Amino acid sequence: MNIKNSIETKLQSLQPQFLKVTNESHMHNVPKGSESHFKVTIVSDEFNGKLLLVRHRMINEILAEELAHSIHALVLHTMTSEEWFEKSGTPNHSPPCLGGSKSK
Repeated sequence: MNIKNSIETKLQSLQPQFLKVTNESHMHNVPKGSESHFKVTIVSDEFNGKLLLVRHRMINEILAEELAHSIHALVLHTMTSEEWFEKSGTPNHSPPCLGGSKSK
């Protein structure tokens, strides 16, 4: 199973109303076909009443294996159904890569 699929499968434990996992590795200085940089947009009522930090910790705990061995960068957009509705169901865009290990 590739890393993207693993992330999607594991995050189903949060019973998301919306889940989008995007491999953004191509936007960084990594070999073609890499799975090292991801963006996760997840809407779940499991986040109701929880601070952003707690939501991110929940995700980090679920994805502990991937974070320890495979994922270099993980962008998280965690929302409740109500927050998602207020944003009109529009995910945030990731900022451009600043180069990482590229030398100038």
